[in-house]
Amino acid sequence: MNKPIQLVLIDVDGTLFGPDGVPQCAWEAAKRARAAGLHLSICTGRPGRGFALEYAQRLDPDGLHIFESGAVIVSGRGEVVQVSTLPRLTYTKLLEQSRLYQVPFEVYTADGGFFRESEHPDLLFHESMLGFGAEVCDLMELADRVIRVQFVWRPSPAWQQARHRILQMPEVELHEATSPGMPGVGFSSVTAAGVSKRAAAEWVATQLGLDLSRCAMVGDGENDLELIRAARLGIAMGNAPESVKKAADRVVGSVDACGLEEALDYLISS
Repeated sequence: MNKPIQLVLIDVDGTLFGPDGVPQCAWEAAKRARAAGLHLSICTGRPGRGFALEYAQRLDPDGLHIFESGAVIVSGRGEVVQVSTLPRLTYTKLLEQSRLYQVPFEVYTADGGFFRESEHPDLLFHESMLGFGAEVCDLMELADRVIRVQFVWRPSPAWQQARHRILQMPEVELHEATSPGMPGVGFSSVTAAGVSKRAAAEWVATQLGLDLSRCAMVGDGENDLELIRAARLGIAMGNAPESVKKAADRVVGSVDACGLEEALDYLISS
């Protein structure tokens, strides 16, 4: 007989966080899920500070939470427990692509730093959505401290050329997402090869004496697909694209229609 699911991995943008923020029904469902004995873990491309860290601490203060597309794992108390860095040469090549194709670029470091060198309005708006500001500097100075970079783009030939070059780099992983907070904007994170939401989820599960056969993943984006497929139960939000819905074992309502509450209540009842 299959053992019950004990760990629920939850994406942020489009899953927990919607066009009007986090619906109250999500917090109420999380409280019920914890009372029922479920472990809850944020699993996001966002950095582990600002609003995302607040969400994690409220979702499960005793949990382990995945940030930076798997490059950082943080406890519900705010302690960094695992970090994976980008090699210096790899980071330099990525920064060169940003400068060559003039695609807005963000840099995240192991000590929680957040940096940019452009005043592009999409970068500035993204800061307001994250809940903290970036430091402005010469990004080449950060080469020894970087865990993740992010291209913040709108559809254009320049971005397609940059993306093509990134995909030709075997030493990296490309994680692509969107957010209901910034319609029409894409977020393409790059980490070192082998760093992913799935790899981080396996590590978190192991700390709890579990594996992915005891886990559920709730998400809405292409960057959630690998974990939706690998988890015992993959749940897609109603606002997810068809590719994600087709890969999932179950589809719930959209984020603003309390889809996460539906998912958690289903897991509680199961």
